[in-house]
Amino acid sequence: MQNKDAGIIDPDRRRGRGAISNASGRYDATRVEEHDGWDIPLERAAFRTELRLEPAKTILTRNSSPDVPFDRSLNPYRGCEHGCIYCFARPTHAYLGLSPGLDFETRLIGRPNAAALLEKTLRRKGYRVDTLAVGTNTDPYQPVEKEQKIWRACLEVLDRFDHPVGIVTKGSLIERDIDILSRMAARNLVHVGISVTTLDPHLSRLMEPRVPAPARRLTTIRRLSEAGIPVRVMMAPVLPGLTDTEIEALLGAGAAAGAHAASWIMLRLPLEVAPLFREWLEAYFPDRAKRVMARVREMHGGEDYRADWGRRMRGEGHYADMIALRFKRAMRAQGLADKLPGLDKTLFCPPLSKGDQLALF
Repeated sequence: MQNKDAGIIDPDRRRGRGAISNASGRYDATRVEEHDGWDIPLERAAFRTELRLEPAKTILTRNSSPDVPFDRSLNPYRGCEHGCIYCFARPTHAYLGLSPGLDFETRLIGRPNAAALLEKTLRRKGYRVDTLAVGTNTDPYQPVEKEQKIWRACLEVLDRFDHPVGIVTKGSLIERDIDILSRMAARNLVHVGISVTTLDPHLSRLMEPRVPAPARRLTTIRRLSEAGIPVRVMMAPVLPGLTDTEIEALLGAGAAAGAHAASWIMLRLPLEVAPLFREWLEAYFPDRAKRVMARVREMHGGEDYRADWGRRMRGEGHYADMIALRFKRAMRAQGLADKLPGLDKTLFCPPLSKGDQLALF
């Protein structure tokens, strides 16, 4: 039985965080609320980031969804300190007996053996190469990576093996790895998606509190592009009634920074994300909360979210169609492709390890 904070957490305790509550996950059979019968306020510690290093047994996750263009992914971390309130990965923390709320952004798990496992996997005789997707669940360049360097070690493995990789991030820390990424880009082995959800720094700070400011992410696009690394700007997600007015301006800023392609997805609110997002809306945008949620439900058959294949990423209906049309026109106006060119899968070759013999033929 775990003791979970219930209800809205005091602002001072959650300063710099996205979620404003920490309710138990859907697998917790018991919810506990502390109250000693006295109406005396208790001082409680602020939510601080905790990282637990936990060796993984496997490192590649296989995927068969028709909605995404990859079949394998890697996540060096579980949980994400960026704290984006809209993050569709929040419900995965419930599998750990932790809250998809503040636990997701403060109680993290790192995989210190990720690079060793990745190398072992790539050396298997039955392994068949294809682009590895990274950053599709939690961000490999979240703040803890600066010291842990778990993802950089994985990237070094991919570089040595000539293995293609597609990276998605909001973190400017990716600039640290330009040395490796530029080498791989020269061999057509990497492309990067930088997520820029809004150009408004105030809105960004509220909904993604530990992500670099929008202008800083545009600088990252520029620096990667100047280093010869293919970049797409991602408006992921579009938030109805909050960021949908920025489509044209945001794609223009991305193109000016050097992006060659663009992509977008609509706001998704699976499982615990829906109540967390509604709480956040009521706290920061009470005047717009009903209108925003009305738009969301309009695209999902009257529900907060529907996970139907082919519809969950974009929604459906007049509003969803209008957003899609605006993106198409804005991308054409800025000369942005809808995807980056495919990566080279023919170069993959596991290097010799200690004790290996050179092939005679």
